[in-house]
Amino acid sequence: MSEFIIQAQHIGKQVNDVGGELTILQDISFEIGAQESVAIIGASGSGKSTLLSIMAGLDTPTSGQIKMGDLDFFQLTEDERAAWRAAHMGFVFQSFQLLGHLTALENVMLPLELAGQPHPKRQATEMLERVGLAARSGHYPNVLSGGEQQRVALARAFVMRPQILLADEPTGSLDAATGERIMDLLFQMNAEQGTTLVLVTHDEKIANRCQRRFIMNSGYLEEEQVMV
Repeated sequence: MSEFIIQAQHIGKQVNDVGGELTILQDISFEIGAQESVAIIGASGSGKSTLLSIMAGLDTPTSGQIKMGDLDFFQLTEDERAAWRAAHMGFVFQSFQLLGHLTALENVMLPLELAGQPHPKRQATEMLERVGLAARSGHYPNVLSGGEQQRVALARAFVMRPQILLADEPTGSLDAATGERIMDLLFQMNAEQGTTLVLVTHDEKIANRCQRRFIMNSGYLEEEQVMV
């Protein structure tokens, strides 16, 4: 059995546009162990979000493969990948991705209900308490601040106790002070649950909080040492 929870092997991604074939990712390979925290940093348009989408199985590579443990991810059907994500992955996005017609509590309950988990309301309530939003559980996203919405998103991501958490610019829509509080909470909860964290960011300060750091530049990925 593999000692790595995620393995990317020679990932390439090309798309066609009006100018011809465009290469987004070029021969990317890396391995991530269980409970590691990894940052992927790079400028806008460098390919880092595309790589994260491929790791999630939301996008498909033109070449190469992603393995989750011993599982070849792209040998699964789209429905099988979706089921695997629901059971093993959590997501945090820059734009929060909350459902506007659901309350904070209902947003956190949703993945539990879809998975047929027992006592979804109790579990969701406890997770909202963990992120400091017990008093806001009945509120809809449009009356929550950006920081509050991202805390709901964190609660939703962690309530299923995922093996892997993928975070794409989680502080990109927040002011600096709120973003720092959100990242403190994310890293605290990640440590509590022993989750493998893959974090896409353009923020050097956030990237340096991770155990490992990769730089994405023009579709190429290179590992760098975290500055101490």
